[in-house]
Amino acid sequence: MNDTRQYENPLIKRYASARMGFVFSPQFKFQTWRKLWILLAEAEKELGLPITDAQIADLKAHETGINFEEAEKREKAVRHDVMAHVHAYGLQAKQAAGIIHLGATSAYVTDNTDLIQARAAMDIVRRRTLRVVAALAAFAREYKDMPSLAFTHFQPAQLTTVGKRATLWIQDLLLDLEELAFVDAGLPFLGVKGTTGTQASFLELFDGDHAKVKALDAAVTKKAGFSRSLGVSGQTYTRKLDSRILNVLGSLAQSLAKFSTDLRLLQHVKEIEEPFEADQIGSSAMAYKRNPMRAERIGSLSRFVQALGPSAAFTASTQWFERTLDDSANKRLAIPQAFLAIDAMLILAENVCKGLVVYPKMIEKHVMAELPFMATENVMMAGVKRGGDRQHLHEAIRKHSLEAAKRVKQEGLDNDLMDRIAKDPVFGMDAKALSDVLDPAKFTGRSPEITEEFLTWEVEPVLAKNADWKTLDQEDLRV
Repeated sequence: MNDTRQYENPLIKRYASARMGFVFSPQFKFQTWRKLWILLAEAEKELGLPITDAQIADLKAHETGINFEEAEKREKAVRHDVMAHVHAYGLQAKQAAGIIHLGATSAYVTDNTDLIQARAAMDIVRRRTLRVVAALAAFAREYKDMPSLAFTHFQPAQLTTVGKRATLWIQDLLLDLEELAFVDAGLPFLGVKGTTGTQASFLELFDGDHAKVKALDAAVTKKAGFSRSLGVSGQTYTRKLDSRILNVLGSLAQSLAKFSTDLRLLQHVKEIEEPFEADQIGSSAMAYKRNPMRAERIGSLSRFVQALGPSAAFTASTQWFERTLDDSANKRLAIPQAFLAIDAMLILAENVCKGLVVYPKMIEKHVMAELPFMATENVMMAGVKRGGDRQHLHEAIRKHSLEAAKRVKQEGLDNDLMDRIAKDPVFGMDAKALSDVLDPAKFTGRSPEITEEFLTWEVEPVLAKNADWKTLDQEDLRV
């Protein structure tokens, strides 16, 4: 018998948390529609329309117990999701059936719900990002003093420390948090605007009283928890808001991908690895493999999120006048999936950052393989202090360096530059003296201090100011 199971979105099935999944679930969506109808009825009653306390109580009694089957049945007949749910809600809240959606257009519930969902989802993203920052900060502080080979162009450069490098990842995330806070703070409510943004139906309800229509918009906005609504709109909120949201998610995806790429490179050179479970299998054929599968998944999901940004931009740029419906299908896909993918990436990143495996001996090996070349200036200065001629010492170092480099690159042997210098009487330095010059800690500059200052003055205040990251329930995390 053939398997008849349908395609399942891996963002829901495999990657994202149940918490983020619920924000974009039918239950959250339609109970928010009902909440908005309740808020509208309350505000209309407060401003004098003939709506009773009993009707509002009836609406509240059925706010979350949604009769999905009735709504789906009705939608098949009328081909309109909002009116199908108005009908289904009315079957339950019979006393209030006649005042549900009074004066409103579909966008009142659909668009305002989209904005409520976006704000709830951004709160999850913010707190998950802070959790990653906290994990990286702990790692950076623990390894702030450990010398490590830095790379420019992925070629050996001067030394840094393991902790100092981690601050680069943190800094990107702090910039994302700033941008996320800006977008969240600036996210307006659509409010109560009517079919083309003129509020004509509400003006009719209130017998031409402009002040009451303005008061209705302000009251519903406040009841919904927003500080402001859009001053002007068509039928919908401007789709530039969706583009702005996807842009900040794309920016965060860039930061997480950069971290994951660096980690993959570090795992390749055997310096730092992502956690690897005791029974985890790296390859079906190569049993010895320890693949960076979490970091690779972060990179893969990052491309997906970044690719969604242009989708919202195209939608925003092609809306006609007060509205067209070619935004709807696009929004249903792009916005929820971007949030779900970012959620999955942050869960992975936190898991990785809390379990990073550091190999000090490999880090030291790579440092000492390159340090002799970096230390030649110091060696030359030490030789001058012992009475040597700077120009003669420079020429001697140049020749020894070429021979040592040839030995490393062409013969695959260890760097013996310091041994050559110790044997050359022109320097007057034995192995002990050269060993003192070659202390890696002398070549990391202010890396430990920079790391500590950054964590103390930039990271810790952000974590303290947004302490609710600690309360995010982890029971639903899927790694």
